[in-house]
Amino acid sequence: MGRNTSKTVFVAGHRGMVGSAIVRRLRHLGYENIVTVSHAEVDLTRQQEVEDFFAKHDIGSVYLAAAKVGGIHANNTCPAEFIYMNLMMECNIVHAAHKGGVQDLLFLGSSCIYPKMAGQPIKESELLTGVLEPTNEPYAVAKIAGIKLCESYNRQYSRNYRSVMPTNLYGPNDNFHPENSHVIPALLRRFHEAVQTEAEEVTVWGSGAPMREFLHVDDMAAACVHVMELDKKTYQSNTEPMLSHINVGTGVDCSIRELAETVARVTGFKGKLAFDSSKPDGTPRKLLDINRLKTLGWQARIGLEDGLRDTYAWFLANQDRFRQ
Repeated sequence: MGRNTSKTVFVAGHRGMVGSAIVRRLRHLGYENIVTVSHAEVDLTRQQEVEDFFAKHDIGSVYLAAAKVGGIHANNTCPAEFIYMNLMMECNIVHAAHKGGVQDLLFLGSSCIYPKMAGQPIKESELLTGVLEPTNEPYAVAKIAGIKLCESYNRQYSRNYRSVMPTNLYGPNDNFHPENSHVIPALLRRFHEAVQTEAEEVTVWGSGAPMREFLHVDDMAAACVHVMELDKKTYQSNTEPMLSHINVGTGVDCSIRELAETVARVTGFKGKLAFDSSKPDGTPRKLLDINRLKTLGWQARIGLEDGLRDTYAWFLANQDRFRQ
């Protein structure tokens, strides 16, 4: 597709961690016309509001990063909201883009689309080969529907709608809520508070043995733009019409123990680490196969410790918003 920095680009979900990173990346590359919209202006779950928005703007391409996201507790407590809101947003935006003649769109999914017992590292071909993790099944089903939505418009209308599936993300604008955050922001906050209170020990849930892969959100944004800018022939020659999504990750994982030790270094915690094995570990390993993306010419650049230092610096500069 190439790079045309003068065309109008709509980033849906620009206030979220990924959407804000995509906006930063586009601006860095010189894109001049980036359109964003707040929930107060347009409710993306309302079809007519979304179609009216597209009718008012001459949009050239779309990054669909808008989503309702949350941890295990949130997914278990509000499954109806997670499946409804995510289905409605992606359906409304994809269909409005099509009706408005938008040829290029990138849908952002999640690695939770894959079966709970998928082979490691997880290839794109594992999609729909097994049972999903029950705790976030509604969210995962919505994301799978988003992939198939894009593929269906491509097959029927020859659109250029693509999908990327990121591994575990972290970085600026992450959620540092003490109860609803994911593992990296939760650990950064916990260790930071331990340093502030001069605690002698920090307890980490689980045995510390599970292996996880983590990708800095600025790398994710760079990968999104890279995939969006691939010419159509290159993209299609490396994917399949009904298996068109691309994994995005680092190709490297670490144990939760190693992650906690790195967070301790980053935050300056000098005390003892304790692991509460009575708490669940979850899946033993979750690593994405990124060979398809590497073949298409992209690899992550930000190492885990550097990325954690960047994220911690952002947290320190913005911690007032997280005070309880």
